[in-house]
Amino acid sequence: MDTVEVIKQQIENNPIILYMKGSPNQPQCGFSARASQAMMGCGERFAFVDILANPEIRAKLPEIANWPTFPQLWIQGELIGGCDIICEMYESGELLPLVKEAAAASAAE
Repeated sequence: MDTVEVIKQQIENNPIILYMKGSPNQPQCGFSARASQAMMGCGERFAFVDILANPEIRAKLPEIANWPTFPQLWIQGELIGGCDIICEMYESGELLPLVKEAAAASAAE
């Protein structure tokens, strides 16, 4: 399976997925740390992909997403954005209902 198909399956199969550097417990850059903290603050489980351990995904995802930087948050198949957008949405209260809705939808399946 080629990398583009792998990425598409990850996005389809995970209602909430964060492409980041490192892991939520051990982020490898400040932007990934802030983004994963905001996500953990929403209190729902989310999938993540460590792009440092997956260089082919790191190379291909920006082409698919038309978004050049990491982290990238995808909810229910849609790109939400990077660190600044994630943190702004978390602080304004916009992120929580999106995350809760995605988690509830996946639990209902």
